Amino acid sequence: MIADAMATPSELSEFLAQSERRAFKQAAYAVRDNHAALDIVQDAMMRLAEKYGARPASEFPMLFQRILQNAIRDYYRRQKVRNLWTTLLSSFSSSNDGDDERDPLETLAGEEDEGNDPAVQMERSQTLGKIEDALQKLPARQREAFVLRYWQELDVSETAAVMGCSEGSVKTHCSRAVHALAASLRKEGVEL
Repeated sequence: MIADAMATPSELSEFLAQSERRAFKQAAYAVRDNHAALDIVQDAMMRLAEKYGARPASEFPMLFQRILQNAIRDYYRRQKVRNLWTTLLSSFSSSNDGDDERDPLETLAGEEDEGNDPAVQMERSQTLGKIEDALQKLPARQREAFVLRYWQELDVSETAAVMGCSEGSVKTHCSRAVHALAASLRKEGVEL
């Protein structure tokens, strides 16, 4: 069996140009957000070019499809986790302060919010304490990955670079951290 010749840069460019519109429509239908779909397709194209650009051109369609599907799955995973923590932590921000840039985790346990019921303030401080305790119980690498990905909002590759590990390790650490935090908080009576 004769191996296919490695692709040239022009063959890669031609493949990407031919696939762009179809890939965008596929991602847009999957995520129902044109801006996110465009980001997903661009990321998938960059990954194909960076990691597999020297492969034979005949392998591009299957590789690109796999990369695109993984990027769509990653988008949904990020959204699910971000929505979970945003919902949980939104109870810490005051609805009438108008400051959208305020980080709910910077809320101090004893902070006084005008017009809030003391019982609500007490519940908030207890919940924040439970979240902080649950985070402290995580192994260091899981805690680091979780904080970088979901609070610092770094993407997988940026987090991997900061942590000095592979992207797969970042995904594993994040997944384990999310599951451990959810289980720990459920035990404490915090509904997610």
